[in-house]
Amino acid sequence: MNSESTSLLNSFNRAFADLRQARESFAPELIAHEVGRIAAVSTGIARVSGLPAVGSDELVKFPGDVYGIAFNVDETEVGVVLLGDYAHLHAGDEVQRTGRVMDVGVGSQLLGRVINPLGRPLDDRGPVATRRRLPIERPSAAIMDRSPVNVPLQTGLKVVDAMIPIGRGQRELILGDRQTGKTTIAIDTILNQRGKDVVCVYCAIGQRASGVAKVVAALRENHAMEYTVVVVTEGNDAPGLAYIAPYAATSIAEHFMEEGRDVLIVYDDLTQHARSYRELSLLLRRPPGREAFPGDIFYIHSRLLERSTHLRAELGGGSLTALPIIETEAQNMSAYIPTNLISITDGQIYLSPSLFELGVLPAVDVGKSVSRVGGKAQHAAYRAVAGDLKLGYAQFEELESFARFGARLDEPTLKTIEHGKRIRACLKQPELSPVSVAAQIAVLLGLTAKLFDTIPLDKIVLAERALTDAAADLPSYLCARFETADSLSDDDRQTVIEVARKALEPFQVPSSTGPKP
Repeated sequence: MNSESTSLLNSFNRAFADLRQARESFAPELIAHEVGRIAAVSTGIARVSGLPAVGSDELVKFPGDVYGIAFNVDETEVGVVLLGDYAHLHAGDEVQRTGRVMDVGVGSQLLGRVINPLGRPLDDRGPVATRRRLPIERPSAAIMDRSPVNVPLQTGLKVVDAMIPIGRGQRELILGDRQTGKTTIAIDTILNQRGKDVVCVYCAIGQRASGVAKVVAALRENHAMEYTVVVVTEGNDAPGLAYIAPYAATSIAEHFMEEGRDVLIVYDDLTQHARSYRELSLLLRRPPGREAFPGDIFYIHSRLLERSTHLRAELGGGSLTALPIIETEAQNMSAYIPTNLISITDGQIYLSPSLFELGVLPAVDVGKSVSRVGGKAQHAAYRAVAGDLKLGYAQFEELESFARFGARLDEPTLKTIEHGKRIRACLKQPELSPVSVAAQIAVLLGLTAKLFDTIPLDKIVLAERALTDAAADLPSYLCARFETADSLSDDDRQTVIEVARKALEPFQVPSSTGPKP
């Protein structure tokens, strides 16, 4: 026998010896699996028996890789909310406990992806491979772990950044009737975060597939998907998926916040979320309350939105800014769900159907909108002009209704109305067109200095565009001061006003003839 054969024989002997040793040391261990049976299946829920030790909110597994959450834990059976297609489930099918709560994959691998609340991809880019998972239900940060809101979140919308400012870590509600531009404001805000190191999460809850596709296409065309995660449930999905969607999206956002990053999350919209929860609760025979909603509807939204905050520097200093969207019916802000969310959030942006019909876009009703926190974080340059702007606009809105009756008005009143018309015209903005800070300050200072008052209304758009182009040539040190200085100096103000005066000069008419209404 040659040396090669001997070496091969020795290798086999060692391998068989290791196998023998492993076989002898192996001790089979019996693990008990708790298995129940489906008692009944109905729309979006299942009643399960035979799981006496199941915990509340525990994840259970059904045949066909369908999961559910134990919602009602009674003595004899468990009411389970189904998370997926349940058409193949029947009474008598096996149900297994998993011993864990619902969780979702998190991490930078999700950026640019479109997923459902279970973390499964809905785009054509293959599976999502994440290294970490977080429960969808997590306690919000303790009060002592939070820091004041002191950095603005620029939306790129003049009317919002000037009059209803939003800070990083704030919760600002967007509400209004159907088709008034609520989603557009949220998408414009996401587009404006490009280059600002802000991660965005867009959560579509029970939306039409065509509407979601339009939003994703807009984000892709404007290169916003690079820093955005889209979590989607469509209208034909199980109500359980719509219920868990905002919680899963918030856990994805919290992962980035805990890494010290600033995050923006949009919930579009919580009306559908509340309706899906009402549907599940009524199917599970929970007692209905006002408008048939269950009594804990306030709690499910408050525990969601309380997770948005600004963390202390010792915890990384990250922030999570929430823009929940809610739909009103016939402009009724005092309905159950809108009043709940108004009391939970730090302010609201109200969109008026009447302004929308007049072509004032975005149709923000400044009188009914408020920001309770963001003013503290607003850039000093905005604060220098916001007060005069609000006052002039409020006076105009009050006088506008009298002017409609054809009453004879004195000269100061006419000037106030003409000035207000130009404020409204300058606050108009086309969708998907966020405006930079420097351009906004130039326009707002031009308004407060009444440089637009001698420009005909039909030329305001061209004049504003010329001023915006001129603002791009402002000195870099001045643009930096807009975002960092504690106050806007007289020299800074005068420099911007001179640039505005030169840019607007070709559009002005002689003051003796007056502007054309």
